[in-house]
Amino acid sequence: MISPGEILNARILIVDDQASNIELLQQVLSESGYLHLTSTENPAEVCALHRRNAYDLILLDLQMPVMDGFQVMEGLKTNAADGYLPVIVLTAQPGHKLRALQAGAKDFISKPFDLVEVRMRIHNMLEVRLLYKKLEEYSRLLEQKVEERTAELRESEARYRSLTELASDWYWEQDEHGQFSKVSGPVLEMLGIQVDSFAVDDHGDHLLTGWNEAERARLRATIDARQPFLDFVFTRKAPDGTQRQFRVSGEPMFDHAFRYIGYRGIGVEFTEK
Repeated sequence: MISPGEILNARILIVDDQASNIELLQQVLSESGYLHLTSTENPAEVCALHRRNAYDLILLDLQMPVMDGFQVMEGLKTNAADGYLPVIVLTAQPGHKLRALQAGAKDFISKPFDLVEVRMRIHNMLEVRLLYKKLEEYSRLLEQKVEERTAELRESEARYRSLTELASDWYWEQDEHGQFSKVSGPVLEMLGIQVDSFAVDDHGDHLLTGWNEAERARLRATIDARQPFLDFVFTRKAPDGTQRQFRVSGEPMFDHAFRYIGYRGIGVEFTEK
């Protein structure tokens, strides 16, 4: 919510080539408690003034010599950093109201002034404008928090990978399509991934031999189901007939939006000597 104090502290610029209109609006707004009022009779100054002071509201007369209100609004569109045109137009021409709204004005006040209407439209416009600014600030803070959290997660991931690689015989990562993106140690062989160029050794013997295929099938099914597992034990018979034992752990990976992005795991050999 926007407090009355925030509204009364808003920065307002009055633009009219008639000094009497400026004096009347300043008097009405001052009596209503507004604290920061600026005015100009020169429409060519508006863009520079707004760039320098970032007004919360511009009360803009449409019919002025040399440069009318429509031209001023076109200039403000290229000048406003936030993409929001905080303009209420002042006009005595009913036909100008729709055109002004189409040009980007947020509201209008008819001439001659109805002072009750003036106060209400300015108050309502400022409330919307200040809410818009608060929403922008909240969005910026939220984006900053997301960036900070993402950086923290990346740092944590890097530490995790370093530690797991040091604490294990192998480490692997797969993307959401099951393609291996990082491999350290004999992971492909352990998981039963047969690559044609490495399917046989220099003597023509198959490399993927001796594994307990039932155990390995259960391991791969767990990974395919995106389920975490801890200390899964499986065995392999070495060429000399001895049994070798392995322990592997893994977990699915998700990004900050909880979208599945792949799998990772570690393994160690713990064959008893």
